Amino acid sequence: MSKSDEMRENVKRYYGSRLESSSDLQTSATSCSLPRSPLPSSVTEALSLVHPEVIKRFFGCGIPVPAKLEGCRVLDLGSGSGRDCFAFSKLVGPSGHVTGVDMTEQLITASRQFVEYHQRKFGHKEPNVTFIQGYMEKLCEAGIQKDSMDVLISNCVICLCPDKKSVLQQAYDVLKDGGELYFSDMYASSIIPDHMKQDPVLWGEGMGGSLFWKDLVFLAQSVGFSTPLLVSATHIEVHNSQLKAKAGDIRYASGTYRLFKLPQQPGMSGAAVIYKGTIPEFPDQLDFDSSHCFKKDQEVEVDAEMAAILQVSRFSSDFTVRMLDKHKSDSESTPQYCHLNPFLLADRWGSSVKQCSKTSR
Repeated sequence: MSKSDEMRENVKRYYGSRLESSSDLQTSATSCSLPRSPLPSSVTEALSLVHPEVIKRFFGCGIPVPAKLEGCRVLDLGSGSGRDCFAFSKLVGPSGHVTGVDMTEQLITASRQFVEYHQRKFGHKEPNVTFIQGYMEKLCEAGIQKDSMDVLISNCVICLCPDKKSVLQQAYDVLKDGGELYFSDMYASSIIPDHMKQDPVLWGEGMGGSLFWKDLVFLAQSVGFSTPLLVSATHIEVHNSQLKAKAGDIRYASGTYRLFKLPQQPGMSGAAVIYKGTIPEFPDQLDFDSSHCFKKDQEVEVDAEMAAILQVSRFSSDFTVRMLDKHKSDSESTPQYCHLNPFLLADRWGSSVKQCSKTSR
C-alpha cells in the first residue's frame, strides 16, 4: 500500500466509523471561515430543512456558498454526510443538479438514505442530487465527465487529501469553461513538516495536511486556474493541548477561495465594469471576494483576469464590461499576493473561531 493510500484509509476510519458526530472531533480544525455578512435567507432556509440526522454527522461548520446557483450543475468534493449537497439541491432548483463525491462508504450509504426525504421536502418532482463513492483526485474514474460542471464546492476536506495538485487538476478538468471551484479549507502559516504529516490524528483533524497558503496560489495556477480570490478567512483556535503542543509555532486559518477556469489567457488590458444589481438577494451590492465589492450602477476598474472572469462565467449577464487600453506596467510584472493571505485577512477582520465544533472528548 502506498503512503497516499495509507493516509486515505486512516481518514476513512477516522470519519467513517470512529466518529459518530462532529462533537467527537478533537479541535476546531475543520471550521470554515466565517463570512462578514449574514448568509442569504435562501441559504439559511435550505439548511434549516436538512434532516437532523444528516446535520448530526456533519464534520464542520458554516457553508461555502457562492451566489447565483439556480440551474447549475454542482459537484461537492468530500460530501460527507450530505448536508451541503442537500442544501445546494434546494438552491439549484429542479433545473439544476448536485453530485456529492466522498471516499467513505459509510457516509455515502447514509447520505443516499435521505435523497427521497429531501426531494419531497423541497417539492421536486424528481431527485436532483446523486452521491458517488470515489476520490477527489480521481473524479474521472468515479464517473464525473470532463467539462460537465458549473460549480465545484468543497467544505474543509482538501486538507485531508495527500495529493492536492491532483485534486485541483481533476477539479479543473471536470469544470466547464467559466466554471469555478468555490471552497473552504485549512491553511498553515508555514510548510507542515513531515513528522506532523505522519501523525494520524493530526492528519484526521486537518492539521497535518494543511497547505502553506502561498502554495495554493502556485498549485492553482500550475493546473490552469485563475489566480485564487480570497473571499473570507478566520483564525483557527486549537483547544486540545496535546495537538497544540505538536503544532508548535505553526498557526492555522480557515480560508474560502474561489478559482475560475478561464478558456484562454486573458489579455493585458483591464476593464471598467458595472454591476447591474440583477442577482437575487444582492440587488444593491455584490461582494465578489475580499478585494472586489461591486455596487449597483457604479463603474469600477478591474484587472484583465477579473475582466475575463466576469465575461465568461455565469455572472456575465450581470455586468457590463468596457475594455480599457491600459496595459500592465513593468512594476506590475511580478505579482504580489499579500491580499490572498488568510492570516492577514483574519487579522484585519478580527475573526476567529469562537465556538469550537470539534470539542475534546
